[in-house]
Amino acid sequence: MSAAATASAARRPGLLPPRLLRPLGLLRLIRLELRHNAMSWLLPVVIGLFWLTTYRKDMAMPPLWNLRASGLQSGAVLDFAIPVTGAAAWTASREARRRLTDQLVVTARPRWERQFASWLATTVWAVAAYIGCVAVLYGVTAHQARWGGPLWWPVAVGAASLPAFAALGFVMGTLLPGRFTAPLVTVAAFLALALSTELIHGSQSAWQVSPVVTGPWDLEPQAGVATFYPFTSDLSLAQVIFLTGATVALLGVLALPPGAAGLSARVAAAGLTGTAVLVAGTAVVLAGSGTLGPQGQITIPALHDPAEDRPLRFTPVCGDTAIPICLNPAYASYLPTTSNALAPVLDQLSGLPGAPTRILQVPVTYRQDTGNSVSVRPERPRGDGTATGFPLVLPVQLPGPSLTGAQMAGQVAGTYGPQLVTRLIGTGPGASPAQNAVAKALLLAAGLREPTDPAASPGSDGRDGAGRSGGTDWPSLTAGTPAYAAAERFAALPSATRHAWLVRHLAALRAGGITPEQLP
Repeated sequence: MSAAATASAARRPGLLPPRLLRPLGLLRLIRLELRHNAMSWLLPVVIGLFWLTTYRKDMAMPPLWNLRASGLQSGAVLDFAIPVTGAAAWTASREARRRLTDQLVVTARPRWERQFASWLATTVWAVAAYIGCVAVLYGVTAHQARWGGPLWWPVAVGAASLPAFAALGFVMGTLLPGRFTAPLVTVAAFLALALSTELIHGSQSAWQVSPVVTGPWDLEPQAGVATFYPFTSDLSLAQVIFLTGATVALLGVLALPPGAAGLSARVAAAGLTGTAVLVAGTAVVLAGSGTLGPQGQITIPALHDPAEDRPLRFTPVCGDTAIPICLNPAYASYLPTTSNALAPVLDQLSGLPGAPTRILQVPVTYRQDTGNSVSVRPERPRGDGTATGFPLVLPVQLPGPSLTGAQMAGQVAGTYGPQLVTRLIGTGPGASPAQNAVAKALLLAAGLREPTDPAASPGSDGRDGAGRSGGTDWPSLTAGTPAYAAAERFAALPSATRHAWLVRHLAALRAGGITPEQLP
């Protein structure tokens, strides 16, 4: 026999070494399952669900990576995990529905190996579609976002949930084969995911291990989270550990029944299943030990990296107002609205002794209060002294309904305009009538009105930056008093005259040495 004929014969499957035959047979089985898997027929439905319930909702959010990533995880898990559970249950019960169980018992392939190939094919189709959807959503976000980069932990949680729910479907389809198994398991998986969040109360709850949870469940996704500080991976890591342990445990259960595999394989599967259950249980305990961190994310002490507590470095983007307004570059799209809202007040204060040199956006800190309540406070600015920098928190950083541009401008002007003026003039409980008169005059000259004034500008709802009723920073004056008349008189002066008088007399005004009658 020639050398070519010998080589050709060596390549025949029947002449391959026995140690290579089994892997090659498994690969052929997986290829066949990929071609005829039920999940491939569900991909148009899954992609349509993703576009309808996740992609459109994410695109309606501001182009901030943390908001888009949170919406991706919670939405995509429901969009993909529910159909993959039904497809896996339908595939697992295929042999029983077709009454082929007795015939397949005598085949060379153990039942567990055939089920593993079917599970893997189902998972591959689901993960491939998931990766494609993530690529589209993150690609559009990368084009729209002004700063930052993709957050991959939420993507990892979504990806880890698909093998777990596919394994759950296979176990149920194997143990309870029937035509109604797939729809019942699908509904049960949906209810389990949806109702798991109803049991979360406060920031410490083991139910936060649910893959649809992306952070403190009592809060909506917050725009300020994971923008000034790194994304905290504690909860995501616990969820991935739980889902991985659940996947291995469920796949091990498939090999435990008599006849599913050989004795040695069943013993190994039993040990692996027990270990995986312990791993998944540990992840549940870790998730229950998490607390609400000051940056608005779940912190798990055993998994927390102290490096994630350090603020991110960034170069602020600043406007061209009289006193520059500087924002985190992720919020650059809000700079024109913020600048237009505060420009009239900043024009009145620019160049005066003690006026801030810039308005700097700062993050907010979160604290879990009694029950499910959460308090949100501005963080003290870093590196800016109180005499030069003024902290600013945009309304979109705070809990509450989404705002239009006009509403946000009204809140910014109605909240920070009076704060800037009162800080400079020195009004308060012990302020003199002249101080209150000058403060009111400057606010009137800037076009601001008290929140209770029916003539207040549209978009101002009389609430401060935290959503409470405003008006506390407005100077207290009573109509008909000399101070009220002095305020109207001072507000009517030309801007240059008013500014020149303040430059000369602001120190005496703050010290209480000016009376309303002395105002020009």
